Amino acid sequence: MLRTRSAAGAAAVLTVAAGLGVRSAATGVVAKYAGDALYTVLVLALVVLVAPRLRPWAAAGWALGISWAVELFQLTGVPAALAAHPVVGTPARLVLGTSFNTPDLFWYGVGAAAGWAVLSRPWRRRRRERQSLGTVS
Repeated sequence: MLRTRSAAGAAAVLTVAAGLGVRSAATGVVAKYAGDALYTVLVLALVVLVAPRLRPWAAAGWALGISWAVELFQLTGVPAALAAHPVVGTPARLVLGTSFNTPDLFWYGVGAAAGWAVLSRPWRRRRRERQSLGTVS
């Protein structure tokens, strides 16, 4: 579990770096929607950090659900009000966003699918290894 948590922590840091890189290198919808997908990848890394034994599909599902919940929360106006606050404005804007955008829901799904694909590969390999040893039916 320590190795999984360490990898998830490293993935979170790399995802933030990738997001900052995309923001500095791209503009417009490319930067926005890449940022949306990377947001969910970051949430997925944090889910794995907290619950390293979750299966890849469950971790990706949690990440997608959290991302969608945050996006839908924007419909209440609370995130926009928090973003305007002088003390918590910037962190609130980065974590919660400010305004609902329907296409974001799709791009969160892209991020969850990409994260699932990355998580599934070593998970499937370990499962095959256990099966070959006769420890899994």
